[in-house]
Amino acid sequence: MTVRKVAMLTAGGLAPCLSSAVGGLIERYTEIAPDIELIAYVDGYQGLLLGQSIAITPEMRENAALLHKFGGSPIGNSRVKLTNVADCVKRGLVAEGQNPLEVAANQLSADGVDVLHTIGGDDTNTTAADLAAFLHENDYELTVVGLPKTIDNDVFPIRQSLGAWTAAEQGALYARNIIAEHGANPRSLIIHEVMGRNCGWLTAATAADYRKWLATQDWNPGIGLDARRWDVHAVFVPEMAFDLQAEAARLKEVMDELGCVNIFLSEGAGVSEIVGQLEAAGEEVPRDAFGHVRLDKINPGQWFGHQFADMVGAEKTQVWKSGYFARSAAANADDLRLIKGCVDLAVECALRREGGVIGHDEDNGDRLRAIEFTRIAGGKPFDIDVPWFGDLLEAIGQTKGAKATVEH
Repeated sequence: MTVRKVAMLTAGGLAPCLSSAVGGLIERYTEIAPDIELIAYVDGYQGLLLGQSIAITPEMRENAALLHKFGGSPIGNSRVKLTNVADCVKRGLVAEGQNPLEVAANQLSADGVDVLHTIGGDDTNTTAADLAAFLHENDYELTVVGLPKTIDNDVFPIRQSLGAWTAAEQGALYARNIIAEHGANPRSLIIHEVMGRNCGWLTAATAADYRKWLATQDWNPGIGLDARRWDVHAVFVPEMAFDLQAEAARLKEVMDELGCVNIFLSEGAGVSEIVGQLEAAGEEVPRDAFGHVRLDKINPGQWFGHQFADMVGAEKTQVWKSGYFARSAAANADDLRLIKGCVDLAVECALRREGGVIGHDEDNGDRLRAIEFTRIAGGKPFDIDVPWFGDLLEAIGQTKGAKATVEH
């Protein structure tokens, strides 16, 4: 089947890969199939439902390389689930009685799109699979080729999602400044809350990157410039169970000796306990269109701060969140290489009308391939048994707890 027109969209939260992936797709099509028409739907699935798209002009193609230098998404994002009819109606994206899948399918058909590139996480790409299946049932063959975006690095069975390396690097950069706050007050408790709903990879990788920077610095402990006060003293991730009382006792000793405690916390750690408290109190747990707990509303960092402050004897507690800072960065060199390899294969697959999500398949020898949509799922847990994480915990004096059960 000949490919005449290709569309692309970005969806979900931001990640340090979206702009580069859009630029890379434009560059690659221009390089090997310049006659194919390219369009981009504005603001993700919202733009598709509303029929809002932009044509990629020759001038845009000529300057596509500029997109590699920026974070964010030049074509805009939104969180829309096409199978959540009530939410689409509520937001004015479809009329009462309309099926969002049908509305989206009709728009793709009207636009004459043969291939749709979706750049997003598991929700984005599984939604695209639902759309492709609907079109197939209605005798319209759309090929969907997805690219895996998520700073959580938690998509089954993909080894490394686009943007995650950069997010860890940027979170470590953010930490350099907020940890300096330990000098703002005696007995300071600093909690660095890192994004990661179900997966602690980003928190662990951010802490590891930060400690790499720490190891390169020169120190002057006599005047108070002490590496121990700048260090990470605890890392909490959803996959690792821990004894709150025992950790508080350990960290109180750190506080008594150094006058500060610095914690790196995954936003998903302790969520089940927080939700349990809210539900026991008869309070409604806020959730998004996909049914996910609204972490910004339940505020895990504040909860942990309250739990630890009294137990470690903190005089001042600060909770800092690096998520928006980290996820909005431009891709670093490692991610640019990964994006390039994935984008090139995505275009090859599109031209031969082979659908799937492009990534290194952990179940197939880490081979870069178009992974079947039926095998794509979110919530892949971080493997706390990887050697580098064990080394990190040992270096900061934290005992590795048993593996916690993580739903996916």
